[in-house]
Amino acid sequence: GLKTALLERDDFSSGTSSRSTKLIHGGVRYLQKAIMKLDFEQVIVYAGLCACTFKFFFYFTSWGIFFPCRWWQLPYYWFGIKLYDLVAGSQCLKSSYVLSKSRALELFPMLRKDELVGAIVYYDGQHNDARMNLAIALTAARYGAATANYAEVLRLLKTTDPASGKEHVCGVRCRDVLTGQEFDVKAKCVINATGPFTDSVRKMDDQEVPNICQPSAGVHIVMPGYYSPDNMGLLDPATSDGRVIFFLPWEKMTIAGTTDSPTDVTSHPIPTEEDINFILNEVRNYLSVDVEVRRGDVLAAWSGIRPLVTDPNSKDTQSISRNHVVTISDSGLVTIAGGKWTTYRAMAQDTIDAAIQAHDLKAGSSKTIGLQLQGAEDWSPTLYIRLVQDYGLESEVAQHLASTYGGKAFEVAKIAQVTGKRWPIVGKRLVSEFPYIEAEV
Repeated sequence: GLKTALLERDDFSSGTSSRSTKLIHGGVRYLQKAIMKLDFEQVIVYAGLCACTFKFFFYFTSWGIFFPCRWWQLPYYWFGIKLYDLVAGSQCLKSSYVLSKSRALELFPMLRKDELVGAIVYYDGQHNDARMNLAIALTAARYGAATANYAEVLRLLKTTDPASGKEHVCGVRCRDVLTGQEFDVKAKCVINATGPFTDSVRKMDDQEVPNICQPSAGVHIVMPGYYSPDNMGLLDPATSDGRVIFFLPWEKMTIAGTTDSPTDVTSHPIPTEEDINFILNEVRNYLSVDVEVRRGDVLAAWSGIRPLVTDPNSKDTQSISRNHVVTISDSGLVTIAGGKWTTYRAMAQDTIDAAIQAHDLKAGSSKTIGLQLQGAEDWSPTLYIRLVQDYGLESEVAQHLASTYGGKAFEVAKIAQVTGKRWPIVGKRLVSEFPYIEAEV
């Protein structure tokens, strides 16, 4: 029931939100820390969230995550993964299981055989993070929110309470990045949800405020599809420096990553050769010596900046909590910092609850529990077949449109250009190797 505006300086999801590992929650990575801290509430959150969200969004798939084990790792991780299954209960995507050494090598012959005794497979969800971010904004707009990208916030607007003499944030001064025109947006409450730029906005409110975010760079590389097992991801649970590395199928390719190291905040972070070589070396450690892992196999790379909440007791960024915090300044600026895709809705709920309480806002009960995002209403697993039959699209293109736009895929198909060929009838590809068509641009 709140009147809301959403401002974004660049394209929606052009920053950290689209530069993740594409997993719903990367279960094992967080599960191990939660078990060690005996934080069973977090164990339940991580194990249950994937299955819950899978019910409501169409652009999710579930993958088996395959990780090879040495003799001492097998019982340790088997216990953790079974706990993962147990707390998920009926919400568990699929039960985890153990593979023998011979079966593991059958599934992934490129695997290094040294000290291998078997493998464990558990299930996690994979999502198109950029599309999900955009779908959240589109859904908000459908329910009445005002949304604008390429609208850069220049400063906070403040008013002074004549009774107390205190300043209160009452809006923002913005600039249209495309035209340069400046304008004001007035609001009873301003929420700072800017990821790695959190502290920059907080200092617009108070120059003396201490930083609460410690930015961490996460680099991923894209490699040929044969670097991950067929229809499975691969997990290295303990790299040479104690991090976790995933090798995941993505768009017929393999995503490998991620790194976790302190960095400076920039609008367009670029992967360093050091980070790329670190990932390549970890790939080499897991594959047979017969497989030559080459720098030329890196087809693309990206870097995202995690907005980790500062922990003075952490020795490095990978040990810093991925939990979120909500703060309210003396002038009423509400800030949500930290967090991850796994708990994005809980982050939003905590932030709105804090804003309502701090600013005495009048709001009804939440309408977003179980809410389907834009395109989910008319989606079904066989939707792509209707696109093929009704419009004459290639099957691969139809599957891409269905998984990207859900029920809205029909609107894309309607404006797809005729190819002039006998088949496909419509849907000119932008690049022959990929299913993207002109109608999407």
